[in-house]
Amino acid sequence: MAAVEAGLLLAGALVLLWLTITSDPDSVGRALAEVVYVGFFGVALAVAAAGLRRLAGWSRGPVVVLQLLLGLFGYSTAFPGGQPLLGIPLVVLAVAELYLLATPEARLAFLER
Repeated sequence: MAAVEAGLLLAGALVLLWLTITSDPDSVGRALAEVVYVGFFGVALAVAAAGLRRLAGWSRGPVVVLQLLLGLFGYSTAFPGGQPLLGIPLVVLAVAELYLLATPEARLAFLER
């Protein structure tokens, strides 16, 4: 699931880059910074997802942190931002990923490594 999220983040970074290039943003610097942030989080999540696949002990921490950030972003998008169709699926995705990482089976798999 983390690898799918990473792919979606990287695709989102490409879409943001395309929109920045083809439109007239208020601030090109801010728009490019947003592309860099989204791309960085996509790459970080992809690396952590590869670690999860190998059951590397270091990989759970970054995935948990990124899921918490994704959940906060989804919440702020859904409720204060007024975009529930975008924000609520992000919150559900983050909660599902955190739940899967906290299941006894997942914890046992990392303990046995």
